[in-house]
Amino acid sequence: MTSHHEVIVIGAGISGICAAIKLAEAGVEDVLIVEKADAFGGTWRANTYPGCACDVPSGLYSFSFAPNSEWSRLFATQPEILAYVDRVAREHGLAERTRFGVEVTGAHWDDAARQWRLATGDGELTARFVVSAAGPWNEPRVPEIPGLAEFPGEVFHSARWNHEYDLRGKRVAVVGTGASAVQFVPAIQPEVAELHLFQRTAQWVLPKLDHPVPAIEKRLMRRVPFAHRALRSVEYALMEALGVAFRHPRPLMQTVQSVGSAYLRAVVRDPVLRAKLTPDYLLGCKRILFSNSYLQSLTEGNVDVHATAVAEFRGSTVHGADGTTAEVDAVILGTGFHILDTPLADIVRGADGRSMAEHWQGSPEAYLGTVTTGFPNAFTVLGPSLGTGHSSAFAILEAQVDFLVSAIASARRRGWAMLDVRPQVQARYVEQVQAALAGTVYNAGGCQSYYLDANGRNSFSWPWSTGELTRRVSAFDPDDFTIVTDDEMAVPA
Repeated sequence: MTSHHEVIVIGAGISGICAAIKLAEAGVEDVLIVEKADAFGGTWRANTYPGCACDVPSGLYSFSFAPNSEWSRLFATQPEILAYVDRVAREHGLAERTRFGVEVTGAHWDDAARQWRLATGDGELTARFVVSAAGPWNEPRVPEIPGLAEFPGEVFHSARWNHEYDLRGKRVAVVGTGASAVQFVPAIQPEVAELHLFQRTAQWVLPKLDHPVPAIEKRLMRRVPFAHRALRSVEYALMEALGVAFRHPRPLMQTVQSVGSAYLRAVVRDPVLRAKLTPDYLLGCKRILFSNSYLQSLTEGNVDVHATAVAEFRGSTVHGADGTTAEVDAVILGTGFHILDTPLADIVRGADGRSMAEHWQGSPEAYLGTVTTGFPNAFTVLGPSLGTGHSSAFAILEAQVDFLVSAIASARRRGWAMLDVRPQVQARYVEQVQAALAGTVYNAGGCQSYYLDANGRNSFSWPWSTGELTRRVSAFDPDDFTIVTDDEMAVPA
């Protein structure tokens, strides 16, 4: 493989795979994917913890151009999703376009050469265009808790699960109660001697309407034209109905919350435990969690729920902020990821030499979640302000890929050397998003969530419907950009 390419895609997860496939379909053949791991899959390759599965229906959690008739359940499991993603990548010839085991350690825009220079563990690479597809669920967040580094037992993050460590008969502390913990806690609870769950904030949990996919439905998907499209349409309509409640939380989300309250009362009979597990914020303010076994597992005799943050570790003892303690053999961190403070932003430098993180000053911004002013010819997939509580990541990233493919194809066709989104266009868009978020449950639900950045601003969430996201985000408009042609004459804004 050569060191220069027309497009370099960073990351071989679902975003990078989609971008490479669609660029090739548009006639952009010189595309290289660089992936720091040794396989396709992204977050579905990294997260192998027990019970790992999707919380979006499988029909939606797949590429629209690659329907899958073999899902075993309504909500697919991690091994199935990983196998599906790997198969799609290989069927489209991406194995030959990918360098595995190559980590990007720095990137900067070379204005004189009108190209990006990427520093990697395998030498320098250059590209006319760069697509960052590393994703927000890329780098695990490990909390800085006093004494954790000196803990004498086993410690690992859920996204770096140690399958060599035998949990049977062990005393285990779980720190964090997010989406991963809700899946792995009930999977490990039956085999550990003691499970101490340290819960800083109670989470709303709804029953998961999951079931095995009948053989007759699989045959229908294989044999009947448009069956997949019909299934996706039904699942999309149901998820969008929930999305209305996110945008109109009172009284719609309060009605949905009553389901969560009734579920909690039915499953957790002990009033003391139920009080610990009852959130004090409106459903949807944090990510909604779905499980048919999490709350049930917490009622078992070998589980102790500590409704407190962890203050420190002293030897093998975990000390909660409320004074409670637990002597444990192992610690599992379900503490999430660097989502709005992604490490990639620290190493990507734009036209003025400053990093993306320096531009953002704690509040990530990108026009349509995809392009950031000052970073020409660069695109981010699953970027700021595109997260929803009800949509599939596939719907979001496919809209973004339509945008970037249109932009790159236009540049090739019309002889543009550089395109950079105009600052006023980005500023106006960010202002619109922030104004629309004000009344949503994300901002008005009364909680602190990972949707909020270091400055307390919601830089994660999309305030409108998935249909509006698809319409707006997929539409590339050259008038939004400052464009430099091959003869280096800037096109007026």
